[in-house]
Amino acid sequence: MKNYSHRPRTLVTGGAGFIGSAVIRFLIEETDHQVLNLDKLTYAGNLESLASVSNNTRYRFVQGDVCDRDLVSKLFSDFEPDIVMHLAAESHVDRSIDGPAEFIHTNIVGTSVMLECAREYWKRLSSDNYFRFHHVSTDEVYGSLDGTGIFTEETAYDPSSPYSASKASSDHLVRAWHRTYDFPVVITNCSNNYGPYQFPEKLIPLMILNALEGKSLPIYGNGQQVRDWLHVEDHARALYKVVMEGQIGETYNIGGHNEKTNLDVVHMVCALLDEARPNYPKGISSYKDLITYVADRPGHDQRYAIDASKIQKDLGWVPQETFETGLRKTVEWYLNNSEWYQHVQDGSYQRQRLGVIKGKQGVVA
Repeated sequence: MKNYSHRPRTLVTGGAGFIGSAVIRFLIEETDHQVLNLDKLTYAGNLESLASVSNNTRYRFVQGDVCDRDLVSKLFSDFEPDIVMHLAAESHVDRSIDGPAEFIHTNIVGTSVMLECAREYWKRLSSDNYFRFHHVSTDEVYGSLDGTGIFTEETAYDPSSPYSASKASSDHLVRAWHRTYDFPVVITNCSNNYGPYQFPEKLIPLMILNALEGKSLPIYGNGQQVRDWLHVEDHARALYKVVMEGQIGETYNIGGHNEKTNLDVVHMVCALLDEARPNYPKGISSYKDLITYVADRPGHDQRYAIDASKIQKDLGWVPQETFETGLRKTVEWYLNNSEWYQHVQDGSYQRQRLGVIKGKQGVVA
């Protein structure tokens, strides 16, 4: 690990988002890094997720867009980061089906702007300066697995949605900057994250909040789609390991070793809510009674599974949470933080289904 002559300076993009805020809380609470948070504050960005560190003298926030080259270039000149952790991205598959242009703009154009501004800054550094550009990506770039396969760092890309295609594109850009310019990068591809402060468009918080209000719990198709689940705080620890100790030019898959069907996840959420809040809405005797099956997502990948053996072998990282311990903590957090999730719902999203398209005969596809 690099020895610094000063407190390391880390520029985090998308730091008001779900994973980005977990990374910043970790950096401020568990390290001595100085942190600059660049976030556009779209619907999913929430500074309340950073309330515990917002007054720390090592933390600074700038509202802005990663696509704004003049702003990004100025931040590099002023802050002089040793590390960039690039997490800013549009990240919801259903939203990408409704409006792919924003995903292309932010995830591809934004990454190219970050790479070029970072490279111009890096070229001005002396050869003994430590610098890393860490691009944070997703396992969805690999596409869908059958019942036995597993994603490794060598798995060929086969994205299915506008979201995953945009992230695959940004991954390729980062690798190209390394191969063409010898630019010092690391890439991580993670499985499904869950935990506190997650915007309620994603499966677990959506199920929790709908259940508490007696609303239906929509299951896409038959609910047998399989995902690997990674607690966001485990993910933050892994990202720090990679950016500090990972090999330049390498990719590391990060998974939680928790393959579950979507239906099993919803059943587990309901069981925890049955235990914690048995004062059911009228007409039900268990939160499972609220489960409804809806038309599947267009192009829905059947299964994701991450082989995280490389990061364990090379960097010594393993998740600390099992899905059972992490999910219990997550449900308890939402039960105890109603003020947070009430504030994040600004009226633009009412937990309605997104990503529904019509077939030629007007039938939901």
